[in-house]
Amino acid sequence: MATPVVTKTAWKLQIVAHASNVSSLVLGKASGRLLATGGDDCRVNLWSINKPNCIMSLTGHTSPVESVRLNTPEELIVAGSQSGSIRVWDLEAAKILRTLMGHKANICSLDFHPYGEFVASGSQDTNIKLWDIRRKGCVFRYRGHSQAVRCLRFSPDGKWLASAADDHTVKLWDLTAGKMMSEFPGHTGPVNVVEFHPNEYLLASGSSDRTIRFWDLEKFQVVSCIEGEPGPVRSVLFNPDGCCLYSGCQDSLRVYGWEPERCFDVVLVNWGKVADLAICNDQLIGVAFSQSNVSSYVVDLTRVTRTGTVARDPVQDHRPLAQPLPNPSAPLRRIYERPSTTCSKPQRVKQNSESERRSPSSEDDRDERESRAEIQNAEDYNEIFQPKNSISRTPPRRSEPFPAPPEDDAATAKEAAKPSPAMDVQFPVPNLEVLPRPPVVASTPAPKAEPAIIPATRNEPIGLKASDFLPAVKIPQQAELVDEDAMSQIRKGHDTMCVVLTSRHKNLDTVRAVWTMGDIKTSVDSAVAINDLSVVVDLLNIVNQKASLWKLDLCTTVLPQIEKLLQSKYESYVQTGCTSLKLILQRFLPLITDMLAAPPSVGVDISREERLHKCRLCYKQLKSISGLVKSKSGLSGRHGSTFRELHLLMASLD
Repeated sequence: MATPVVTKTAWKLQIVAHASNVSSLVLGKASGRLLATGGDDCRVNLWSINKPNCIMSLTGHTSPVESVRLNTPEELIVAGSQSGSIRVWDLEAAKILRTLMGHKANICSLDFHPYGEFVASGSQDTNIKLWDIRRKGCVFRYRGHSQAVRCLRFSPDGKWLASAADDHTVKLWDLTAGKMMSEFPGHTGPVNVVEFHPNEYLLASGSSDRTIRFWDLEKFQVVSCIEGEPGPVRSVLFNPDGCCLYSGCQDSLRVYGWEPERCFDVVLVNWGKVADLAICNDQLIGVAFSQSNVSSYVVDLTRVTRTGTVARDPVQDHRPLAQPLPNPSAPLRRIYERPSTTCSKPQRVKQNSESERRSPSSEDDRDERESRAEIQNAEDYNEIFQPKNSISRTPPRRSEPFPAPPEDDAATAKEAAKPSPAMDVQFPVPNLEVLPRPPVVASTPAPKAEPAIIPATRNEPIGLKASDFLPAVKIPQQAELVDEDAMSQIRKGHDTMCVVLTSRHKNLDTVRAVWTMGDIKTSVDSAVAINDLSVVVDLLNIVNQKASLWKLDLCTTVLPQIEKLLQSKYESYVQTGCTSLKLILQRFLPLITDMLAAPPSVGVDISREERLHKCRLCYKQLKSISGLVKSKSGLSGRHGSTFRELHLLMASLD
């Protein structure tokens, strides 16, 4: 390979000092702004990139934290310790969710499933375990490596799991079949990292033997091998569009292609041994640690050559890089089918204790007492971890790219000061006046079609004109109306709306009166009897905030209403229905399936018979809802992702 041109496009952001030595860290891949570190002080600390102070400190481990991992939405974090224990925290609720025990040695690698609440762990004991964090148990164990498992990665469709170990091998596991699909030998040193291509059936692995290998996941053979790395390969990352692979080498970033193998660019970055990489806003963020210091770096990818074309001058041309042209000699590979993918029910390790089948757990309370989430910086915490149930009145702010430092070369700075097509140049804003619309000749006014789905966030009511509710201004110098006069003017001609609002207020007062007596089940029954979905939604929004309020008999009443909410044209109703259904599945589905699968009891147990009857009712209603969830799992956007997650949770019903 020819020696590539070295470009100066990287800079250091900050250095964070810890109270103890750092043993593991991870970047949030979605935002590129969140950093989690684990140290010898048995704590997991969370940081915001380019801010000096710790946001939150998570305690509970009793031995040094060896591995940490964030899930894709950056709402959950999992950490494995030297003793073999694994803990999962909810960052929005600032509390521990689960403690998972089962490994006999320190945890070396972790990863979250892309679509479900499952975690994979690799250990020094050579075992790989798949955990269901809803049930707090191991659902499968994979054996095959002979030394420590250093890296785990789920495929983008969630069907496969790739593992890399010190035994110089990479293995591919089929989660649906529960067995190893293939083994990829060829490395002559410990394999430190594996990464799936975002679209194609392709896998990359980096090793301490200073090589990067690319594997075809259809033919299960090596595609190409890149040799001559300056040091052990510890971190690799595909570009989001899959055009190239970034390799974090010793004090440099290298950009590679694989068919044929070639190096597009090299960027000098004095980051030492980089530990993790993330891409956001066309910037690559890298983090490295040494003893108690953690450093973060930024590489401007608009100045990096990512295809086989000639690198351009970043000052003269700020247009985005063109998409790479397909290589005619490269074979066409299959792509992942994300929307239709579900994880089949794996072989589960049977839970012997009946107490583990029940949703309330005394161990959860003990874990919560032993583990704490100390919020060090409340302002940064509220900015990053907004609660899910908070109402957003404005669109969420997009994270801005990290600003580049000023150029050292004066001539370059002068050249950069000249206006260019991509620079933010301020123009005077003209005084614009609203021009009257030309008259439209029509026999009848065209009615405005009502949307099929009414969004939860909108600036005006659907089917109503705000001007119809305001008093007409006839005299230019009319005096300002007081509140009482304005309300009387608004009510004129809108008696129907006032009757609807008054009736709804009366219904909510009735439900609230029953609620204050402490009988939640009766209050829900009264809300259902009113036959008004808006009252049911208001009540469920309160119950959803506290999961401990949910009981099995409450589910029998609410599930038929959830089915109606999921079919509603109102986005807010669908949102509330999905949240309630997810809580029911997480807390009660294991109990329901275990009760229905259990053999009949000997003798007469009235309480067990009542519980079994409720489980049968819930199972019948969930089966009815599962068809609706499956039909909507192919939708795009936020609701499609929510329905796909619910479909995965309901897989055990089949």
